[in-house]
Amino acid sequence: MLKIIRSDDRRAVGSLLSSRMANLSDAETVARRIIDNVRRHGDQALIRYSRQFDGIDLRKTGMTVTHEELDRVASQAPPSLAAALSAAAKNIRAVARRQLPRAWQVQPLPGVHVSQVLRPLERVACYVPGGRFPLPSTVLMSVIPAQVAGVREILVTSPKPAPVVMLAASMLGVTGIYRLGGAQAVAAFAYGTETVPRVEKIVGPGNRYVAAAKKLVAGECGIDFVAGPSELVVVGADGNPWWIAADLVAQAEHDPDAVAILITPSLQLARRVQARAAQLVAQLGLPVARKSLADQGCIVLTRTLAEAAEFVNRLAPEHLTLLEDAEDLLHQIQSAGSIFLGGYSPVAAGDYASGTNHILPTAGAARVRGGLSAADFIKCISVQKITRDGLSRLRPSIVTLAGAEGLTAHAESVQTRFQDSRPSLRMGKA
Repeated sequence: MLKIIRSDDRRAVGSLLSSRMANLSDAETVARRIIDNVRRHGDQALIRYSRQFDGIDLRKTGMTVTHEELDRVASQAPPSLAAALSAAAKNIRAVARRQLPRAWQVQPLPGVHVSQVLRPLERVACYVPGGRFPLPSTVLMSVIPAQVAGVREILVTSPKPAPVVMLAASMLGVTGIYRLGGAQAVAAFAYGTETVPRVEKIVGPGNRYVAAAKKLVAGECGIDFVAGPSELVVVGADGNPWWIAADLVAQAEHDPDAVAILITPSLQLARRVQARAAQLVAQLGLPVARKSLADQGCIVLTRTLAEAAEFVNRLAPEHLTLLEDAEDLLHQIQSAGSIFLGGYSPVAAGDYASGTNHILPTAGAARVRGGLSAADFIKCISVQKITRDGLSRLRPSIVTLAGAEGLTAHAESVQTRFQDSRPSLRMGKA
């Protein structure tokens, strides 16, 4: 049952905020040991951990999915499933194209030409969880932005990849599909093994051990962000309680630790949603959602919708729904991973097919960044071409600032270019 708390209940609100902060200390201890073993023992460590954690004998299955397996999956896939994947992929690709940064050039001073060029990453790994549910949508969400960015090698990794996951990866034409999961997969792609190539970046959600491993390798391999349990916050005073409850329950069915919250100034709406959510969980038979709503979910009663906006910015949720009467709050929202406006914008649309990405920051990380995008796979490189006249215009500022910092060689590297009488150094003949 969703509990109802008031926004002026400091203890309850404090507990709500603190419970969302990802505590990975225990998981990091385990992940660090796994990473060290994979670095030292390579494929042998992967074989051992895959047998221990996933019940897979990689010596029999092979490290990667074969072309024959992909052909078999494609031949057995229902046409409706392939059509749904294609339709979703089209929308995701259209949005990803708009996310690309732009090359540009500017001349701040005569003789000073500055530009930006774009270069894609060479090789990336897209992690697809292999838990209770197969997630072909995560294949689309991670692979397509990398393709739009121009990444040449895109590898998908998932423990026990489900047929629908293999189908999605095959339809997109990825470079390879690996049967690896957990912290050992992160270690393998971060550092490379005998058969697993080292990548420049690892993206995608996973359990707390995957999150801990990504955090630990982040100094040597790029990652998107450290993700935790999924989150949804719904804000409004007036809406269809069945629809609101359905969105909250949908979020809760992800995981017992998933967070589903309604923030409203209406006690009447709060009680109706509370009742509808309980009915829906019982009707659909969702024990995971029941536990999630009871342990992590709640309804927060605020005095006004404006106060609700302030509360949202403190939470910085992964998903935020603003009901029709709350849409005007959009300009006040500073932190959220993805925002859904109105009653006909369910989070499930963004999870699958509207085109926005569902790989999003959690546990307050939306304060500092948004979701995965094509820009995450692009390097923006600055370029400058300066003429002698241009450098002479910059010279006073450079020399003065270098002197203020005590870096005399920096100043000399500019001054020497205007001291034509100084003899040049040449290599003598042996």
